[in-house]
Amino acid sequence: MATQADVFEAGREPEFNEEARKGQSLWVDSYRRLIRNRAAVIGGALVIILVLMAIFAPLIAPKSFSEQVLTDNNKVPEWMFSIFPSMKGYANVSSDYLIGADYVGRDLLSRIIYGARVSLAVAFVGPIISMLVGVTYGSISGYFGGRLDDLMMRVVDVMYAFPSLLFIILLMAFFRSTLAKPDPGSFSYMLSDIDTKMGGMFFIFIGIGVTAWQNMARLTRGQVLSVREKEYVEAAHAIGARNYRVMTKHILPNIIGPLVVAETLAIPSYILTEAFLSFIGLGVNPPTPSWGAMISDGSRVVRSYPNQALFPAIALAITMFAFNFLGDGLRDALDPRLRGTR
Repeated sequence: MATQADVFEAGREPEFNEEARKGQSLWVDSYRRLIRNRAAVIGGALVIILVLMAIFAPLIAPKSFSEQVLTDNNKVPEWMFSIFPSMKGYANVSSDYLIGADYVGRDLLSRIIYGARVSLAVAFVGPIISMLVGVTYGSISGYFGGRLDDLMMRVVDVMYAFPSLLFIILLMAFFRSTLAKPDPGSFSYMLSDIDTKMGGMFFIFIGIGVTAWQNMARLTRGQVLSVREKEYVEAAHAIGARNYRVMTKHILPNIIGPLVVAETLAIPSYILTEAFLSFIGLGVNPPTPSWGAMISDGSRVVRSYPNQALFPAIALAITMFAFNFLGDGLRDALDPRLRGTR
């Protein structure tokens, strides 16, 4: 084997790995670890498929989600008898519905496809609200500290003392009852009109947004406290950088990784909250399809027509698993202790 001296004596320059010489940024290195995680890749692929399905629902769905054919109520395709043979004695067969029709003759497959819009809307709006409110609140609290920090964190502690899900249920019950018949032209009427146009999603966003930011605020505060005394932050102060610039240019870019991971892992809880609210009748307005509402309707006839509850539940489970796999992969990929590993 030729030594380094032999290489120079032969007049040849030693070869260097260009990639190793330049080094890798944290995000490039994290991306490479992420795509090597099979579970995360599968989860990300499923999320992309669900997003495309929600966007192109009018083109993919065989029928409209609100189209009713009362004479086709509870009809099932013939292939379903091989899965549920007990249905053969009483269920009406129809090849017009791939996985069956519900109690008013609406296509289950079409409603599941359109229902992805509701779950994914919550999956993306919930983290956005949480990041905007929680990161801002926690950054201010952790950066300035002192009495302001104590006061702001006591507010969070008070909100923590009340169960989040119960608080959301009370909020939704209040919105649904108080704003049911508002006076035209009033502020309540405007809110009710927005909620109606969004199919009942607006109040769900408010309910989730009121409670979703608390965990993010506490996490952000802890991250800010851990980096605000670092050398690069003190150097920024020494050269006269303002607090806003220090926060946005030096602190937030160095703590955003754990925050993104935390919100990705919290997405299934937002989806589950919306499904639960729809299940108990405090979610979207009919006939807007929601997997939680479909499971609720199917649970009433689960012994006779189990397909009406089973397939929406499978769609909900796949979505939650996809985001869980993706969140776990992001957590591992952004872990600085794993940087440089293969």
